[in-house]
Amino acid sequence: MKIAFDNTYAKLPPQMFTAQLPVPVKDPQIIATNAELAKLLGINPMAFQDLTAAKIFAGNHIPDGAAPLAQVYAGHQFGNWNPQLGDGRAILLGEVIGTDGIRRDIQLKGSGPTPYSRRGDGRAWLGPVMREYIVSEAMHAMDVPTTRALAAVTTGEPVYREEVLPGAVITRVAQSHIRVGTFQFFASRGDMEALQALTDHVIARHYPDATGPADLLDSVIARYARLIARWMSLGFIHGVMNTDNVSIAGETIDYGPCAFMDAFHPDTVFSAIDQYGRYAYSNQPGIGAWNMAQFATALIPLMPDRDKAIEDFTAAVHRFPEHYEGAWLEAFAGKLGIMDADEDDRTLIADLLDMMTKDGADFTNVFANLGTDTARDQFIDRDAFDAWALRWNTRKSPDAAAIMAKANPQIIPRNHRLEEAITAGRSGNLEPFHALLAAVTQPYAPLTDETARFARAPSKEERVTRTFCGT
Repeated sequence: MKIAFDNTYAKLPPQMFTAQLPVPVKDPQIIATNAELAKLLGINPMAFQDLTAAKIFAGNHIPDGAAPLAQVYAGHQFGNWNPQLGDGRAILLGEVIGTDGIRRDIQLKGSGPTPYSRRGDGRAWLGPVMREYIVSEAMHAMDVPTTRALAAVTTGEPVYREEVLPGAVITRVAQSHIRVGTFQFFASRGDMEALQALTDHVIARHYPDATGPADLLDSVIARYARLIARWMSLGFIHGVMNTDNVSIAGETIDYGPCAFMDAFHPDTVFSAIDQYGRYAYSNQPGIGAWNMAQFATALIPLMPDRDKAIEDFTAAVHRFPEHYEGAWLEAFAGKLGIMDADEDDRTLIADLLDMMTKDGADFTNVFANLGTDTARDQFIDRDAFDAWALRWNTRKSPDAAAIMAKANPQIIPRNHRLEEAITAGRSGNLEPFHALLAAVTQPYAPLTDETARFARAPSKEERVTRTFCGT
């Protein structure tokens, strides 16, 4: 397997990372590979069949040109400041310039302990690896900026949590793994050399039109606001929006206790570690603005006039809701087949969501079936829904069906299907994993006899109400 590495992060000041090799595992076996992504990275998909492929994706063999390292960062975790975090179970192998001209990281996750593991074993068990593989590829298929999965392997070694579990490693790809917490780490230590180098690196890599920290802040705010609006339009709940999980590139990163809603309710929380609902569905936009305020704070030391920077950066953060609300309206209007949405349409959308909340309607299936009895039957108060539909019919575009077909997935990675795949995978049966992966990566395709089961909402007995972090 040949990978054309072109590494830049490894050339930054040494305090920004620790050169670190992955810890080899006993018996790596490939369980999934991504030929389409491999081609984008300039990797021959046939190389997945090479005997060294599993060793590379487990960290047992380091390919030529790689510069393995663990990145350091800090972060606010559930609002509490932690000055020392970092890649505790991940190793960045290096960077590749894809056939589309975009530079991307290739990272092993679950590859063993690093100096930032904080007494952890640096390993991942199979369940979270399968979850991240499926959900990240589903998000990509739904055109949501995201990290992606290149490969997954089992390690042949146990992982010890509350029970003994099979170990695994996922190879994920991102435009970079730099986070808001990366900036916070150096700003909090007054390390201006590293903070300036990091800022210059991010501008050159992700925002080449930015002329300095102020432009960078504006660009990240706009991109992050659009990202959260896309999450909201799909009923997606990240679950752990700590600043160390906020990608500067504006991609969805760190799929831990993430989940998609079934029955809609704005206060929905799945994460077992989010005991007070800080990262509930409806709180995600507000937390997004809060995270951008922390990013702004980290950039202020680079500005020559601190008082003016505080004033200007505060104004920039206060523009987050404007960016978000515009992107939210555009996304939800598309789900209703409405072009050139106005403020009255915002009310129309809100009224539908209110009815869905009251009646416990399935988020995905309502939007996927609007205009049919399948959607109407989701509601208890059908008279209220019919009255709403009359208003909707006066607003939807002549080509609404085509617009909606591209905005409303038929299939999402539902929690009960993920758990079904993970449970089977623990016993060595990967067929449910691959079947679900195939379905969620064609989310807008018409349903067939084979795929219709993945669109079905869970029964009461099948509902999954809690999701867990991979650590």
